[in-house]
Amino acid sequence: MPEYLAPGVYVEETSFRAKSIEGVSTSTAGFVGPARYGPADGLPELVTSFAEFERVFGGLDRLEYVGETERAHNYLAHGVRSFFDNGGKRLYVSRIYALPQAEEGEALAGDDLALATSGGRATAVVGGLTVRARYPGRAGDCRVSFTLRVGGNVLSTDRDPVSAVTFNVLRGVNPDDVVYVADQASPAGPVPTGGTLFRAERYFDDVLGRSNWRLHPGDGGPAWDLATLEAGGAVRDSVHVVSVSVEVTFVDRVGNVLRRDTFENLGLHPEGRRSVGTTFAADIPNRAQSLRTPVTFEFAGTLDEGAEVARLLVDQLVPAVGADVPSANGQSFEIALTGGSDGYRPLPEHYEGDDTDVRHKTGLRALEDVNDISIVAAPGYSAGGNVDDDARAVAQAVSNALVSHAERMRYRIAVLDCANDQALADVRAQRAQLDSAWAALYYPWVRILDPVTDQEIVLPPSGFVAGIYARNDVEKGVHKAPANEVVRGALGFELTLNKGQQDVLNPEGINCFRFFEGRGNRLWGARTISSDPEWKYVNLRRYFAYLERSIERGTQWVVFENNSEPLWANVRRTIEDFLYNEWASGHLMGDKPGTSYFVKCDRSTMTQNDFDNGRLICLIGVAPVRPAEFVIFRIGQWTGDRKV
Repeated sequence: MPEYLAPGVYVEETSFRAKSIEGVSTSTAGFVGPARYGPADGLPELVTSFAEFERVFGGLDRLEYVGETERAHNYLAHGVRSFFDNGGKRLYVSRIYALPQAEEGEALAGDDLALATSGGRATAVVGGLTVRARYPGRAGDCRVSFTLRVGGNVLSTDRDPVSAVTFNVLRGVNPDDVVYVADQASPAGPVPTGGTLFRAERYFDDVLGRSNWRLHPGDGGPAWDLATLEAGGAVRDSVHVVSVSVEVTFVDRVGNVLRRDTFENLGLHPEGRRSVGTTFAADIPNRAQSLRTPVTFEFAGTLDEGAEVARLLVDQLVPAVGADVPSANGQSFEIALTGGSDGYRPLPEHYEGDDTDVRHKTGLRALEDVNDISIVAAPGYSAGGNVDDDARAVAQAVSNALVSHAERMRYRIAVLDCANDQALADVRAQRAQLDSAWAALYYPWVRILDPVTDQEIVLPPSGFVAGIYARNDVEKGVHKAPANEVVRGALGFELTLNKGQQDVLNPEGINCFRFFEGRGNRLWGARTISSDPEWKYVNLRRYFAYLERSIERGTQWVVFENNSEPLWANVRRTIEDFLYNEWASGHLMGDKPGTSYFVKCDRSTMTQNDFDNGRLICLIGVAPVRPAEFVIFRIGQWTGDRKV
């Protein structure tokens, strides 16, 4: 309440309208699965195109799991591609990576120990410098080239305006830069030993009362005072900044360049500003910067000065011992990082994830931190689940984890895959083990042309379905059943179903892909795997999630307001306005608002006990639109003289 203490005119702002509720997005998906590269913990990465996914997580090349002779299809990458091809716009990816685990009471040995030690990251060693891929994966095998740069002379003179004394200065030099000193004239003072490479240190000179520079030799000898250099005269000394440019190149299995990152003119001191040490540090708190720097540099204990790092690079460029720095200017050498591994085939616990360290969550646990996600899937988890008992157990466990995740998060739906090469009896047996209103099962797998091998392969449906969900939401709305939609990118299906076969599957909540002559390949089902007929349809479950999430986010202002009649009336108006827009848009049944929804928030919904415990209870009822799953036309004979 404003205070009025002195006479005058006061202007105040007030609102005569109810708060508004904005509908939340329902088309953002979250995928979990193995990939060829990229971060395997922390916040899931948001990608908005398949090209962006390739840059962060690698391409479509197959995965080579440890202990398996045949390479596995990269189902996650194919699922992401299918998602965007079918209209998806936003996708969070949580990559999973499986390292060897020692049995209780035993220690790792041999290849398992080597893999656990390296973390699956490609590595190369040059002298005391170890270069590693930032993330594990065979796609981390890359090429790193170093180009030494020697700049122009930065030594000049300046004059003190008070004393008129001339002194030497360095222009265009940063603290901890490595400099090369060309001793062309006799210096004014004694020259320390240690060669021609130095680290520049900036300090405040108490005697002169200004900033000054010291040059530290690479051998740890006494610092070189800048005053010992001859900056003028016909023959003079010169100081040149030495830097390095680094280029990291990723290629596919046939040598095509997938990604090239270039870092120009980096300093050489391990701890200097914008140096190779800080740019390629192993621990970079900024996620965006870590994604832009695909390798890490680790310096041995002997490489703690920039001059030593520069000498290491010069020795690589100019093999002659004691070669001068200028002769290495502009020259390059390249190293190859090898030993990257795709790890072991993930198990259900890798899909479920771990949240022991809140900064490094994995799997589905990592997706819990992203509120925008409304569709979750794990393309490829069911591969081989029809012919191998272990794979079947893994598929069932991952399905349960996806369902549990969707139910726990409330506003999400899990898209489940059948196993490949399944007969009708097999997929019915798989469906019989599931029951949830927050999940839908799709059958069979989709046949496409693999761009990697130019051969036909079959892919799990979830990537296609998630994209169809997103496309349906954008073009028609979440209230509309995501079915009778064209499957983009599909050549056909693993099994061509007819109506009689779908008559068996549809009542059990198994959504089918069908081919129709003249209408192409279409998704022909929109049921959940719930035994509760009230939540039989996918669009009904997703529409209620949309309503609930929108109302929850749009009424946060109510918390801690006075729980009385004015607040109740405001809450009713806010929700009624939102539901009226839904009715006017054709998202609800009924020919008028009164038959489409109701909102109650008054003494009939709350008791004195609720007031005493700070509870405001609002009762909302809506009449949702259900899909016309069975379209029936009854046709009979008509006589010409019959009156209507």
